[in-house]
Amino acid sequence: MRIRDFRSDDEPEINLVPLIDVILVLIIFFVVTTTFDARSVLKLQLPKAEGTPTEASSKALSVLVNADGRYFVQDREALRTDLESLKRTIVEVAGDDRKRPVLLRADARTPHQAVVTALDALGQLGFRQISIATAPEQKAGGAAKR
Repeated sequence: MRIRDFRSDDEPEINLVPLIDVILVLIIFFVVTTTFDARSVLKLQLPKAEGTPTEASSKALSVLVNADGRYFVQDREALRTDLESLKRTIVEVAGDDRKRPVLLRADARTPHQAVVTALDALGQLGFRQISIATAPEQKAGGAAKR
């Protein structure tokens, strides 16, 4: 007499739960360890100047002008490069706070007219505390970083 075994044969299977757990841990690790820096958004080559650096206030309004003459207020890009479009973007970002300090960061290769337009827009809107960002002058003995 033959006794039949009703247990099912063990079929090999791949358990995906540990694999998903490891992938999620890696994603969380990379998200947490990645640094988000405003300077990495645009590659600006700041003009050189001597003097002591000042601490920029975290509440300062940041106006960036890239090498092509395009304007960025905080994280928003002005649609056009004319004065009215720049003023509209500044008002949308800054609101009614005209006592807020402004940090103007322009690329060293930016056309001079673009910087003057940004200063003109800020002046017409009533901003009076305007700082222009520069990079520190490299010493003659040290190698310049690029």
